[in-house]
Amino acid sequence: MTVKVGIIGCGGIANGKHMPALSQVEEVEMVAFCDLLVERAVEAKSAFGTEDAQVFSDYQEMLAQADLDVIHVCTPNASHAELTIAALEADCHVMCEKPMAKTAAEAKAMIEAANRTGKKLTIGYQNRFRKDSRYLHEVCAEGQLGNIYFGKAHAIRRRAVPTWGVFLDEEAQGGGPLIDIGTHALDLTLWMMNNYKPKFVVGKAYHELSQTKNAANAWGPWDPEKFSVEDSAFGFVVMEDGATIFLEASWALNSLDVKEAKTTLMGSKAGADMNNGLTINGEDHSLLYEKNIELETGGVDFYEGNGETPEILEAQSWIHAIINDTEPVVKPEEAMVVTEILEAIYKSSQTGEPVYL
Repeated sequence: MTVKVGIIGCGGIANGKHMPALSQVEEVEMVAFCDLLVERAVEAKSAFGTEDAQVFSDYQEMLAQADLDVIHVCTPNASHAELTIAALEADCHVMCEKPMAKTAAEAKAMIEAANRTGKKLTIGYQNRFRKDSRYLHEVCAEGQLGNIYFGKAHAIRRRAVPTWGVFLDEEAQGGGPLIDIGTHALDLTLWMMNNYKPKFVVGKAYHELSQTKNAANAWGPWDPEKFSVEDSAFGFVVMEDGATIFLEASWALNSLDVKEAKTTLMGSKAGADMNNGLTINGEDHSLLYEKNIELETGGVDFYEGNGETPEILEAQSWIHAIINDTEPVVKPEEAMVVTEILEAIYKSSQTGEPVYL
């Protein structure tokens, strides 16, 4: 079976993740490319498309004219809901890049459209496909940690502010590091805990370093006048069953404790963390233990020389879910809870009050 894929948004995330990964899935043909800057769509076709692939600058024309099975939405966050709903209603399955949407209301509308049309919808949380993530998820699912009642979601950069595109534009993105990289850490933590029922959220977003001029940064100095999103944010989530989650996210923070898309879990039987490799800790016969999980290197999944990166495995899993009519690994209902919590952290920061969900 051949699955015909169209790409909406041919910028950084499409070129860095989606299109290279899809090109490694043998059942896929990329037959349509759309971008407001049509030259980017032309370049994408040249690099990844079929010989007769079509190029568009208007997504509505693409949905009306191209013969498509699947759409990948790779645009700024503000347009995720609009484009996803339109693609679903055009009888296409949709992979939308993370985060699902700017707001929970938009995310809910996306799910309603998927249910209404009977098409599949998933969100691009590729960190679930890392080898350490898959191993730890199995450990959690088997109950080896017991009741996981506290989790930490880590997304800390010391100085790595993305200075290209619209990352610093609050209107286009809905936020900064919290919605950009914090979303990955929170998704991993919720997935490990298998807990998607938040009760209330308290949070605070900061703009302490964003106004620094000539700042040291991995991608060069940022323009303080264009830095309208937070530089760091922190949230505390209380779940309906009493479990709690602490979420930390930054692009710029005076901290040496840097880690991104990681989780730390504490359960009634054992704990786990991803901070320096993967470690399980607990108590056995009145003795404390630490078990370092050795993930194989060299010619195996996720390591140089193998080619099966998390992005490729994500694409393969998604396309095979369509072919085999099975559920995608990332369910939209799970991704919506991530968006609900992120939105609540921003709202709590603005109001100074807890937000009940």
